[in-house]
Amino acid sequence: MPEGDTVYRAAHRLDAALAGGVVTRFELRVPQAATVDLTGEIVHGVVPRGKHLLHRIGDVTLHSHLKMEGRWDVYRPGDRWRRPAYTARAVVTARVPDGTEWETVGFDLADISVVPTREEDRLVGHLGPDPLADDWDPGEAARRLGSDHRAVHVALLDQRNVAGFGNEYANEILFVRGILPDVPADETDTAAIIDLGARMIRANRDRSGRTFTGDARPGRSTWVYGRENRACRRCGTRIRSGSLGADPTRERNVFWCPTCQKAPAT
Repeated sequence: MPEGDTVYRAAHRLDAALAGGVVTRFELRVPQAATVDLTGEIVHGVVPRGKHLLHRIGDVTLHSHLKMEGRWDVYRPGDRWRRPAYTARAVVTARVPDGTEWETVGFDLADISVVPTREEDRLVGHLGPDPLADDWDPGEAARRLGSDHRAVHVALLDQRNVAGFGNEYANEILFVRGILPDVPADETDTAAIIDLGARMIRANRDRSGRTFTGDARPGRSTWVYGRENRACRRCGTRIRSGSLGADPTRERNVFWCPTCQKAPAT
C-alpha cells in the first residue's frame, strides 16, 4: 500500500520525467478542479511531503494523495495505459528541453486540489517531520510522539506527529522495538522508535519491494504485518491481530507477538 517510501519513489519518477518541461496537456477529472488548465506552463518539479505529492507548475501547485489505491504512471504519449481510463483522475503531459514528451497519469487519486505554490502550507503545513525530507528533524518527531497520550500505534499513524508512516510501518516498528501496539505513546522511548522508523523507511526508499526482515521474497518481508496466526519468526509464538484507531471510522489492523512485545517496565 502507498506509504511514505512509495510516495517518495513516485515523486522522483515524476520529477525525472516532467521537471523543466512545458505542459502540453493538463486534465483534472474531478469536479472541483476540472476547469483548471496549466497548458503552456513550466513544470518546476514534483516533490513528496509525507504521503502527499506536490507538482509545482507555473506559480501553482497540483496536490494529490494516493490514499489506498492511488498511483501515478509515466508513459510516452500514445502508449496503452496500464489501468482503465475511467479510473484516471489527472493527466499531465510535458515536453522537456531535449524534445522528449512524457505523459503522466494519476489513477484513483484522492484529495486533488490546485493552490498557489505560496499557499502550499494550507495543504501540508499540518504535517509532522518527514524522515525522507531534507529538513528531517528527529527530535521534533520524537517530541510530538512523546506528547501523544493515545496508543502508540495510533500515534505513529497520525501524520501530525511524523509524516510518512502507514499501518505496515507502525506494526513492524513496534515489533522490532518490542512494544505492544496499545501502550500509550508517552510511556515509550519515542526517540528510539523514531530512529528505527526513519532507518526502516530510508532503507526501503529506493527498493522496488518493501522489506523489514531483509528478505524481499514473497511472504518473508514482514515480521508481523499480515501474519495473523502464523508463527513468530523470532520465538514461534502465534501472531495475534486486532484493531486500533483514533475513532471507530479510522481503525486499522494491528498485529503483534505476545511474547516478543511487551508493555514498558514501570
